[in-house]
Amino acid sequence: MVNPVLLIAVPLGLAFALPLFGLISKRIVKYIPVVAFIFNFALALRLIPDVLKQAIVVEIGGFPPPFGINLVAGPVGVLFSALIALAGLLVAVYALAYITEGPKEKYHMLYLLLLAGATGVVLTGDIFNLFVFFEILCISSYALVAYIGDRAGIESAIKYLIQGAVGSSFLLIGIGLLYGLFGTLNMADLAQQIESASSISVFVPMVLIITGLGVEAAIFPLNAWLPDAHSSAPSSISAILSGIAIEVGLYAVVRVLFTIFGATNMFMFFAFLGVLTLLIGEMCAFAQNNIKRMLAYSSIGQMGLIVFAMAIATSYALTGGLFQLVSHTLGKGLLFLTAGYMIYRSGSMEISAFEGMGKRMPLTSLAFTIGAFSLVGLPPFVGFPSKFLIVRAALAKEEILFTVLIGLVLLGTVIEGAYFFRVVQVLYFKKANGNSERKDAPVAGLIPMVVFVAFILVMGIYPQLVIEVLNSAASELLHRMEYIRSVLG
Repeated sequence: MVNPVLLIAVPLGLAFALPLFGLISKRIVKYIPVVAFIFNFALALRLIPDVLKQAIVVEIGGFPPPFGINLVAGPVGVLFSALIALAGLLVAVYALAYITEGPKEKYHMLYLLLLAGATGVVLTGDIFNLFVFFEILCISSYALVAYIGDRAGIESAIKYLIQGAVGSSFLLIGIGLLYGLFGTLNMADLAQQIESASSISVFVPMVLIITGLGVEAAIFPLNAWLPDAHSSAPSSISAILSGIAIEVGLYAVVRVLFTIFGATNMFMFFAFLGVLTLLIGEMCAFAQNNIKRMLAYSSIGQMGLIVFAMAIATSYALTGGLFQLVSHTLGKGLLFLTAGYMIYRSGSMEISAFEGMGKRMPLTSLAFTIGAFSLVGLPPFVGFPSKFLIVRAALAKEEILFTVLIGLVLLGTVIEGAYFFRVVQVLYFKKANGNSERKDAPVAGLIPMVVFVAFILVMGIYPQLVIEVLNSAASELLHRMEYIRSVLG
C-alpha cells in the first residue's frame, strides 16, 4: 500500500528543494509544481479504492495515537487531496505561460507550500498539526496575494494578514483550552473524551476554534478580507484561493463540528448563517463591475450554500454539500483562469471592457460561459446535480423552516444567474470597442481550461462517477464513533 504521507511530503520537500533546482537551471523551476501535482493526483486516485474499504491511519514515528501524531486518510481526506492535486496541477500548467514577471522561483515555492499546507489540513488526525498546516497555507497565501508588488496587492495582503492573524490566534487559544481540559491533541481521542464532558466546558473552545477557522472559510461576518485579496492577486492565485483555500477552511470547520464536538445542537444556527452568507455574497456580487471582485463575492455565496447543506446534517445533504464543494472548485477555478486572460487582453478588470470578447477570444469566452452556467446550476453541468441534491435534502426534512430557507437559497441562485448572464451578454451580445483581432489564450492557458470544462461536463452528465466516494465521505463525517474506532482501535 502506498503511504498517504507522500501527499504532503512530496510538495513540501520539493518546495524546499526548488532553489537547488534553480541552481541547475532557472527554466525547470516552473515545471516542478506540475510534476509534484501529477504525482499527488495519481497517488490520491490510487488510494481511493483502499480508503473506501477502510480508513488508512499513518503513525508518524511509529507512536500509536493518541500519544503520537497521526494522519487519517479516509474518504473525506483523500477526496479533498485529489481535488487539491487536480486544481493545483491545472493552475500550475496555466502559470507556465501566465507568470512571466516577478521572482518566479519564490512564486513556485510559495505555491507548493500553500497546497502542501492545504493537503496537510485535510489529512491530519491531530488538531495542533491542523493549526500548523493551516498556518503554512495562510502565510503562503498572504505572500502570494502581494506577489505582483503593486500598492493594491500589498494593501490587500496586509488586510488579509491582520484578519488571518486574529483568526489564527483564536484557533490556537481554542486548541490550548481543549488541551488544558483533556490533555490530548488527537482528534479521535478528543471526540471520545468530549462525549462525557459537560457542554458548557467545551462551548468556549468550540466557538474560538470555529471563529478562527471561519476567517479562512469566508463565512459571514468573517469574510471582509476576501474580495480585496482575490481581486489583487494574480489570477492563478485567485483560482487557488477561491477554489481550494477557502474550501479547506470550510473543511476544517466541518471536521471540527462533526468529528470532535458532534455539535448537533448548533446545526440550526449554521443553517441560518449559511443562508445569510449566501444572500450577502450573491447580492454583493450582483453589485460589482469588477470581474474579479464579482467572482470573489460569488465564492462567499457558494460557501454559504455549502454551510447550509452541511447544517442539514443528513447523509443526502452532506453528499450534496461535498458535491457542491467539488463543483465550486471546478467552476470557480475555470472562471478565474479564463478571466485572467480576458483581463490581460482587455487591460481592465471592468466587465464593460469585455464587450465582444466572445469573438476576440472565442475558446476562452466559451470556457467562461460553461463555468458560469455550472455555478448557476444549469444542466448538463456539474453544478446541477450538486444543487439538486441540496434542494432535495432540504425538502426531505419536511419542516416549514427548511422549506423557507431553501426558498431563500433559490432566490440566491436567481441573483447568481442574473449577474453571470449579464457577463455572458457582454461577451457575446455587445460589439467590441477598438481592436477586434481574434487572438485566444496561449496553449498553456487553454489546456487547463479544457480539462476543467471536461470535468464539469463529464461529472455533470455522469454524477455516479463520484457519488460512491461522496457517500462514503458523508458517512465518515456523520458517524463519528466509527471514526474514533478506526483511529484508536
